[in-house]
Order: sequence, then structure tokens, then C-alpha cells
Amino acid sequence: MTLLDTRYVAETPEGIGLSLRPAGVMPRLYAFVIDFGIRLVLFAPLARLLATLGEFGWGLALLLYFAIDWFYAVLFELLPGAATPGKRAVGLRVVMDSGLPITPAASLTRNLLRAADFLPFFYAAGALSMLLRPDFKRLGDLAAGTLVVHRHVVSLHGAPPAAAPLAPAADLAPRAQAAIVAWAGRVPRLTPARADELAELASAALPAGARRDPGKELLGVAHWLIGER
Repeated sequence: MTLLDTRYVAETPEGIGLSLRPAGVMPRLYAFVIDFGIRLVLFAPLARLLATLGEFGWGLALLLYFAIDWFYAVLFELLPGAATPGKRAVGLRVVMDSGLPITPAASLTRNLLRAADFLPFFYAAGALSMLLRPDFKRLGDLAAGTLVVHRHVVSLHGAPPAAAPLAPAADLAPRAQAAIVAWAGRVPRLTPARADELAELASAALPAGARRDPGKELLGVAHWLIGER
């Protein structure tokens, strides 16, 4: 019997394996309801104000509705966090299939194709697509090459080898921290030459003068990042 597994493994161009957890129908439904309420709160008072201008005002209201409905998600997906307020509230974000940040073209594609997901009524096509796929992609995600995942996406591939904790040279972005920790978890499965080659890519994280053995020192940074001091 084949066991169900909702994990999606992506590998970055640097060779770092990321373990992603695709978000299913219910978390995305909760996020949609929250975002729909926010869009309604934004649109309703402005529509009432524009309605006082007669037919011209109603025309402007329709344009406003189009802008809010289609570009609300695009705006938030391209900001740090890659998630609308609704997705943030339930701990989700949008990434590319590779695990990298979403691109403007991909965000536009996945959101413009929500019209196809809506067919024949109330997101029936999108829901059916998500239920039939282990990565829970709707039609827009398939076309854009995107994935909606839970925010905690990094999984160690094993315990990192022992090393003395070493503080990084500067504050690291969350994604950089995640990549270093994931690399450390993969070290036992890499050849020493490959591990050092990948460690060289993160040499900027090492304190000055601590780069004689980048692989060993980056392991120290990884131990520091996971809380060893």
C-alpha cells in the first residue's frame, strides 16, 4: 500500500534540499474567507461614495472592484512574506515550485487564472484540481509553476555533524538561515568536496579570518543558528 505524503521536496540552484508542506483545501479556504472579508471592507465604503456620482460613479466602482479583486493578491505576494493577510493569518505563503520566492510574472498568472478555477461555479474546478493532486495545486498554480505551502518549510535531512558553534558575521535573512541549516543536515550525504563547494557559496556568513575550512566553520554557524551557543 502506498502511504500518503504531503511533503514536497525542492532543490535550490545551490543544491540545498528544502522540504515543503503544500497547503490543502481547508487552510486555503480559511485564508480565502479572511481575504474576501478584507476586500469587502475596502470596497464597500468606496463604492457607496462613488455611487453618489451616478452612472459615472458606478463605472468607477466597477473599475475599483476589478483592481481590488485581481491585484490585491499580487501586491501582497510580491511583498516580503509572499502572502496575503489571509494566508499570513493561517501560516501560509506562496513560492515557486523550486522553493524560491515567487516572481511577478508567476503571481500575475496564478491570480488572473482564478477565473478558470472559479468555473463552473464557486471555485469548483480549482477545488477539484487541489483534491486530485498530492501538491494541492489549483489550475492557476499549475500554469504559473507555483505552490502554496505552510510557512515552516525547512526540514533537516539528518542531524548535522558535530562542530563548535560559531556566530555568523552578520544578521542573516530567514531564508539564508534556513539554507545553511538545511545544508548542514545534508552534509553526511555529501562528499567532502561537494560540501566544501556549497559552503563556499555561503562564505559571506563566516566571520573574517574564519575561512580556512569553510565547511567546518559553516557547520559551526549552523549549530549556532539552531540554538547552540
